[in-house]
Amino acid sequence: MSKIDQKYLDPTTIIDSEHQSIIDFARETMGETTDTVQRAIKLYYAVCDGIWYDPYYPFYLPEHYRASNILKSGRRYCVCKASLLCALGRACQIPSRVGFADVRNHLATRQLIEFLGSDLFLCHGFVEFYLDGRWVKSTPAFNRTLCERHNVAPLEFNGREDSIFHPYNLEKKQFMEYVADHGTYADIPVDIIVSAWKEAYGDARVDSWIEGFQKSGRNSGRNFYGEEVLKE
Repeated sequence: MSKIDQKYLDPTTIIDSEHQSIIDFARETMGETTDTVQRAIKLYYAVCDGIWYDPYYPFYLPEHYRASNILKSGRRYCVCKASLLCALGRACQIPSRVGFADVRNHLATRQLIEFLGSDLFLCHGFVEFYLDGRWVKSTPAFNRTLCERHNVAPLEFNGREDSIFHPYNLEKKQFMEYVADHGTYADIPVDIIVSAWKEAYGDARVDSWIEGFQKSGRNSGRNFYGEEVLKE
């Protein structure tokens, strides 16, 4: 492994791959598997389906993305799940990094679109594993139960091909559109994410979200899985 790649193996204060809970979970998930690609696959499904996607969680401090915190909570949104998967990969000595893209969600809930004021999701998070000499994308955002509710095929990951959002749902209706690619990082760039959200959604709206979380803790009072799914 070259020096330039070492940062994709090292822990950070957010991607805390040295935390004992991360190490223990990685070992439990891998079991007796020694093949690197198969390890990455197991880690992907453990995070994708084991940590439920929920967009209504705090987002403005490094601790909100800390991998060990995500593992403990059991649910978070895409960037948080990417942080956890990245940490698990590094705990298994798989070079791992996080990537970001803006996506337009054509199949969301009415309440979430109203909350954001847009169907554009800024800084959607995914993970790239370095497997067999190349970087391979994996997208652990949506758990299988959520995909079934929205009539979208769950994303599969084989460790050989990029696993990114489907453009259409099972009814051939437009589902997800990639709008912009923001590259990859060795750590979660919290300030960049919050700044991008403020630019896209407005300072007042984002500040109101932060104020709400500061008053109530991490409980937004919203039930994402009980919201109205948009069909068009």
